[in-house]
Amino acid sequence: MYKVFVKDIPIILSTEENIGEQYTSIPLNLVRFKKLVKKISKGELLYVNLYHKNEEKLERFLRKKLPVVEAAGGMVFNDKQEILFIYRNKKWDLPKGKIEKKETHEEAAMREVMEETGVQDLEIREFLMKTYHVFKRNGKFKLKVTYWYNMYSNYEGELRPEEKEGIKKAKWKNFEKSQKALTKSYENIKLLFPKEYLTTHPNDRVTKV
Repeated sequence: MYKVFVKDIPIILSTEENIGEQYTSIPLNLVRFKKLVKKISKGELLYVNLYHKNEEKLERFLRKKLPVVEAAGGMVFNDKQEILFIYRNKKWDLPKGKIEKKETHEEAAMREVMEETGVQDLEIREFLMKTYHVFKRNGKFKLKVTYWYNMYSNYEGELRPEEKEGIKKAKWKNFEKSQKALTKSYENIKLLFPKEYLTTHPNDRVTKV
């Protein structure tokens, strides 16, 4: 199963025709994808499932329908089990950026994390997952595919948010503060976190991050 986010609303791509009563299910070979994206971006559709019995065709379908931008980033932990966040466009996010020519996914992920936050002494522990979201640039929809890595750093120096990229803050956050940050984050970012990070006490939801 894949989740492709359009303004935090997921398009589900799956091998199952029925995944819930609220979903409009459409066979993959009948989908007019750009028209579908436009409807979702306007708030005209909320629950959509695109299905095909062959799972390998799901991502190939996505990559054919929209121009693809590949990016990479990291969920960085330190010795205190804090996670490194950035704050941009009034949202808490994880550092990531576009993969440059001749870069591997791992190289791009490490470079972007360092550039956006100023953190040093990074090491990659493991690949986490890919996330997908649709964005609009110069009037055209594009698909961003982001490769995420679990990273570690023992860096204790000053963090330097990359202001030219619109990043206002770079912060280490413990478990509790990470929970609060995720209430002001993106749905595709939440996919990277274990369920316990997404469960907060109702009173915490009105607490400022």
